[in-house]
Amino acid sequence: QVQLAESGGGLVQAGGSLRLSCEVSGRIFRINAMGWYRHQGPGKVRDLEQLEFVAIITYGGSTNYEDAVKGRFTISRDNARNTTLMQMNSLKPEDTAIYYCYASLIPSGAYTPYDYWGQGTQVTVSS
Repeated sequence: QVQLAESGGGLVQAGGSLRLSCEVSGRIFRINAMGWYRHQGPGKVRDLEQLEFVAIITYGGSTNYEDAVKGRFTISRDNARNTTLMQMNSLKPEDTAIYYCYASLIPSGAYTPYDYWGQGTQVTVSS
């Protein structure tokens, strides 16, 4: 069974830094893309439309960022370890959210990719 495990969230003052990590485990043929989304509203996420795109990185290393985090967040990945990291610098109170790891991957024995999500990690930035 494929699982995504996030770590690295926490409480930080504005201007500070955090690094989020996400490791994908299970029987995997290939991870096409890995990324991060966030939910800034109250309560739990009940619909994927509630999630805001933050950053994504392809298997080849191409990246894309949401405009509000460009120049502050950096996403990277280690294909050998099935891990993605997101370094978040110059954090702002408006970055406060639950951050969810995302992976588009082909499980072992499958021929098409599927979307997988982590459980989320809380990031709180105080002013």
